[in-house]
Amino acid sequence: MTGAADPSGGNAELDAALAETVRRTGASIGALYLLSPDAELLCIDALCGAPVEFAMPWARVRLTSPAPVAHAVREDRLIWVGDQEELARRYPRTALALPYPLAMAAAPVTGVRRWGTLLLMWPATRPPYMTAREHGNIVSSCRRLAHLIEEALERGRTPVCDGGPRVVPVTDERQSVSPEMAAADFAERLPGGSCALDLEGRFTYLTSGAADLLGLGAEQLLGTLPWQSLRWLDDPTYEDRYRAAVLSREPVSFTACRPPGQWLDFHLYPDASGISVRIVPSGTGQPPVAAPPLRSARTVTPARAGRLYQLTHLAAALTEVVGVQDVIDLVADQIMPAFDAQGLVLSSVDAGRLRIMGHRGYGARSVERLDGLPLDTTFTPAGRALASGIPAFFRNAEEMRRIYPDAPQVSGKRAWAFLPLRISGRPVGICVLSYDRPHEFPAEERAVMTSLAGLVAQALDRARLYDTKHALAHGLQEALLPRALPKFGGLRVAARYLPATRGMDIGGDFYDLIRLADGAAAAVIGDVQGHNVAAAALMGQVRTAVHAHAAAGTAPDQVLFRTNRLLTDLGSDLFTSCLYAHVDVARGRLALAGAGHPPPVLRLPDGTARAVPLRPGPLLGIDPVADFPVTDLALVPGATLVLYTDGLVETPGTDLEDSITELARHLADADDGDLEGLVDVLLSRTSTTAQRTDDIALLLLHREG
Repeated sequence: MTGAADPSGGNAELDAALAETVRRTGASIGALYLLSPDAELLCIDALCGAPVEFAMPWARVRLTSPAPVAHAVREDRLIWVGDQEELARRYPRTALALPYPLAMAAAPVTGVRRWGTLLLMWPATRPPYMTAREHGNIVSSCRRLAHLIEEALERGRTPVCDGGPRVVPVTDERQSVSPEMAAADFAERLPGGSCALDLEGRFTYLTSGAADLLGLGAEQLLGTLPWQSLRWLDDPTYEDRYRAAVLSREPVSFTACRPPGQWLDFHLYPDASGISVRIVPSGTGQPPVAAPPLRSARTVTPARAGRLYQLTHLAAALTEVVGVQDVIDLVADQIMPAFDAQGLVLSSVDAGRLRIMGHRGYGARSVERLDGLPLDTTFTPAGRALASGIPAFFRNAEEMRRIYPDAPQVSGKRAWAFLPLRISGRPVGICVLSYDRPHEFPAEERAVMTSLAGLVAQALDRARLYDTKHALAHGLQEALLPRALPKFGGLRVAARYLPATRGMDIGGDFYDLIRLADGAAAAVIGDVQGHNVAAAALMGQVRTAVHAHAAAGTAPDQVLFRTNRLLTDLGSDLFTSCLYAHVDVARGRLALAGAGHPPPVLRLPDGTARAVPLRPGPLLGIDPVADFPVTDLALVPGATLVLYTDGLVETPGTDLEDSITELARHLADADDGDLEGLVDVLLSRTSTTAQRTDDIALLLLHREG
């Protein structure tokens, strides 16, 4: 399956199923998103109930994006948004791209694996809740779509996340009850004018009264877009009213002036097949209070409403990127398709040269030739554009060859946009969008590209600073965690650390396994508050203090007591949880002391697992004279002890004790023959596969029989 129609009918059944789902659920718009092969992108494969142009701002969504379609796949559950207010609160970026009253549902399309997401939208007139029956219908439809995708796969048609979406017509069982001519006569008898638009916005029918009011004959208007054939309607305000009618499925009205001074009222009545429009002279004959200003024929045409929404959406996305790779991915996944570009080169200024940070659509030899060009290069327009701060646009290879004769031969492209990335006059880099065929760059498109270049420059500069801080902090954290765990006779161990997927990918979680003088082992796990350089630095101090006291033979409660005194003396604003376990391998005994840390989970040889009841002391760094009670228990042969940080079990809206009980159940069901495999199982069967807002440290000890 691809973005293009399959003449053999490979897409016909899938399209029919999508259209049937839209009709049966009462939705006004439906879209089927497919996962890319690398499972990092969701792309619209088929769209029902709206033109393709409307879907462009959200045609490609990264799986990590804060959007309902991505959220549904990440958490493998149906996401319901009842109204615009809830959408703005939960998914502000999506609300920017869809500023209309509506409700929506996003559900994962899952069969033998997750294939993508089904998105459905309703007008705001429906109730802001979903019934169990509606939920079941949507889930059933998703299974049907997954089954059809898998059937196509068996026939050799692999789902592909590329190309543009197919537009699927909505089947409507309603039939006209009057003959065609009778309907036309009825419309002609009405005062004023009547016309019809399809969902693309083109005229499909006009009465003679409508043609008279609009000032052009039906033969000149049919098949055209109002804002193209009627220049006085060429204003984003009017196109936005049409867009609102299509997406909200609610009546919309506005007033416009037909030159030289006739004001007309337009009333739009939408449904799933198109829009009926009534046009009547304005009752007052005067401009409305908030009428858009009249423009002369010499006035520059403003950006289309679709472009404005696209620019707003992309601007919001750029504010959320974190690292340089995030900027590259966003430009490649959303900005390139927005301008139909086939090639991308994103370079930064480094030591007087342009170093390529990311690219798409270029071969390795081309990238090698273009990488490292000096800032004053005359080989391509990049140097001149960056020095002047003025974008350069080349519509075809001939235009480029006249000034830069060698540049077209290197890339093989046929049109280019060189967008300098500058902040306060300081060059940051350059973004080059290129095309495989000649491409016109109308003034509207150039304006949007130039505006986006400024936003990309700020995002890129911010991302480079972030990556520098991240590299420093990550190096610090790696240096502070143990490179390898010591080996003990009769004891198997495994450990894992996962950084948060949001923030700086670093934090204060730590673990350690210490060899003691009496042949015993000390297992330590802890969590310093925060996810930044300060947390990583304090984590190193805590781990060093615990290691030093434990190696000196200090009892478990005194190890925590003395470490606590150190932290209170340091006066840090960050608090630390910690769990210390003295493991006597020969005798099979455990002595546990905790400081505000979740209890360990113990699995016995018979397969039962439970949380170890502890009476922990307070967090380290609060009370300098706090006590840390010790709990003794047996570690029998074949038993497995799991120490973890709260990132493994904490889920918003879920009780912590319930999460720990669920962890114990997963431990009981798993095979502990391979500890590394057991770590993978414990991580995969919790909520850690979604975006993590906290670090996870995990330390497993298994006493061999």
